[in-house]
Amino acid sequence: MDCIFCKIVKGEIPCTKVYEDVDVLAFLDVNPVSLGHCLVIPKQHSENIFDISENVLQKIIVVGKRIVEKLKTVTNIPAVNLVNSSGKDAGQEVMHFHLHIVPRRENDGLKIHGEKPKNLQKPSEQELQKLAELIKF
Repeated sequence: MDCIFCKIVKGEIPCTKVYEDVDVLAFLDVNPVSLGHCLVIPKQHSENIFDISENVLQKIIVVGKRIVEKLKTVTNIPAVNLVNSSGKDAGQEVMHFHLHIVPRRENDGLKIHGEKPKNLQKPSEQELQKLAELIKF
């Protein structure tokens, strides 16, 4: 497998670690969009949200929260984005699940959320209710 994150986990590519345990690794992004931008990944290869185990995903979220708390204490960030793109159509570039922790600051100029397509039709209340019923578990 030629996965860059798997190589980082194996120590074949260096990283600036901020957290590591049996299942999870977190490190500073080498191409940060803001100061403190981190990635939190599973050590075992999972391509995206569709195939990561719930147990490991929970650990990733908990580690992400702890990193955010430390960043807030150390750098006094007022806000943060937690971002995951799963699948090429969502913009995923590295096919190994990863959670971006993106510290935000006032007027930082970052555009995390894309604009809505101009041709996107607002769903009716009935359509929303039908979809909600299909999704419920």
